[in-house]
Amino acid sequence: MSNNLPPMPNTPPAPASKPAWRRRRNLITAAIVAVAALAIAGTVVWMNAKSYDEKVADCKKALDSTASRGHRPAACEGVKQGDYDALLVGWTLKHLPKSDRDVLDYYDDGSIDGSIG
Repeated sequence: MSNNLPPMPNTPPAPASKPAWRRRRNLITAAIVAVAALAIAGTVVWMNAKSYDEKVADCKKALDSTASRGHRPAACEGVKQGDYDALLVGWTLKHLPKSDRDVLDYYDDGSIDGSIG
């Protein structure tokens, strides 16, 4: 006498489980695809990032009369302090009134012809 019951009529057979090697293969494939997607995304972000020279050029365009050593424009974030100071001094000298400029620097043409006062 057996304790096994006969199968129910019209019952589909139980699905066979996947072998372990198929599951492992699927996980490895998914991991490779994920790593490749991350590498591609990282490359795209890196390629679209601004270079330091582009940041300096944007900073130079953003300088105005409100810029100071303590108040940087937003476009100057990421520019080194020494480079920012040089840009700020250059902007200030460029925008000085002509009457405030040094006579020697403003009128000097390479010869001493009355430009030294």
